Amino acid sequence: MSVQLAYRNLGMPDLYRRGLRPWTAGSEVLLVDIEADLFVQDGSRVVCGDVCFPVAELARELVHWLRRPDGERGDFAFDSQSYPDVGEVLITASAEGWRIGSVSEPDVWTSPVAWEVLATEVGRFVTAVRDDVTGMGVRPGLIPDL
Repeated sequence: MSVQLAYRNLGMPDLYRRGLRPWTAGSEVLLVDIEADLFVQDGSRVVCGDVCFPVAELARELVHWLRRPDGERGDFAFDSQSYPDVGEVLITASAEGWRIGSVSEPDVWTSPVAWEVLATEVGRFVTAVRDDVTGMGVRPGLIPDL
């Protein structure tokens, strides 16, 4: 089975409600205000997800995680300004491979995949979010290139 990070309904309605604009708002505001419905899928099975999820913030944190040297990378636990608990998205290594899950669904995980498969999917997700966010008028540097 394949692992996929998917999103839809990307927007930033809270930003506009506050009278801010994507080209003038600060990074800390944009990261939490750019939201979409997020789904982590294992083939056709949805493992976890949430509506109005801060996908720009997640994409940025994933870039920083992927850039770490292999021996220093470790597991990923999303520490978001929008959630009280760390780990709304978790990526962990196991003997069988890498799995994605969430603290909100602690007993539900994707099937394990090789690092190359996971890194490719995370890279695809980051690039898609970055491109879509830039298309909304946000400066490209909000989510760095991989």
